[in-house]
Amino acid sequence: ILLLAAMAYDRYVAICHPLHYSILMSPKHCARLVLAVWVMGLLDPVAHTVLIAHFSYCRSHQIDHFFCDLTPLLKLTCSDTFIIEICTYIDGTLFTASAFILTLISYVFIISTILNIQSASGRHKAFSTCSSHITCVIIFYGTIISMYMRPTSMYSPRQDKFFALIYSILIPMLNPLLYTLKNKDFNNILKRLIKHCFLLSYIT
Repeated sequence: ILLLAAMAYDRYVAICHPLHYSILMSPKHCARLVLAVWVMGLLDPVAHTVLIAHFSYCRSHQIDHFFCDLTPLLKLTCSDTFIIEICTYIDGTLFTASAFILTLISYVFIISTILNIQSASGRHKAFSTCSSHITCVIIFYGTIISMYMRPTSMYSPRQDKFFALIYSILIPMLNPLLYTLKNKDFNNILKRLIKHCFLLSYIT
C-alpha cells in the first residue's frame, strides 16, 4: 500500500514536474522513501501480532489458507475478536485510506496534466508511463478492500483465497509483465515468434 503510494508520487513528479524530477527524486530522496515504507511496513503489524499471541485456540489448528492470514486465524480462536477487528478498521483507515487518498490525489494531478498536453503522441507517452501502475493500484485496492474492510462473520475462505492470490502473486507479476510488453525489442521478438509459429502450423 505504502509502496504503491510512493510509486504514485514518483509518477506525479515525472509527469507534472519533469524538469525537477532529478532533484525531487534524487537517489537520497528515493532511499528515504524506501526506508520509510520498510519501517512503517514492519511496525504496522506489531499490534495485531501482540493481540493474536494472547488468543486461545480451541478449534482446529489447521489454517484454511495458503498463508497465515489474519481472518482465517480469527475464525479458529475462542477469544473475543472485537478489539482486533477494531484495530483492523483503525489500521485500514490510517494506512489504507490515507495511502489511497495520496495515490488518488497524485492521479488527479497526473490526469489533469495529461489532458492539458496539446499533442496526442505526448498524451499517449505520458499516460503509458503510469498505465501499468494505475492497473496495479485498481486491482490491489479492489482485492484488499474486499478482503479486510468487512466483519469476520462475512468471511468466505474460498473468496479470500482467490483475492489473496490476486494481490500476493498477480500484482508483483503484473508490473514487470506490462513494462515488458511496452518494450519495443520484446514486441518485435514476440511478433517474429508468433509469425514463425503461425508459418510452422501452416506448413504442417
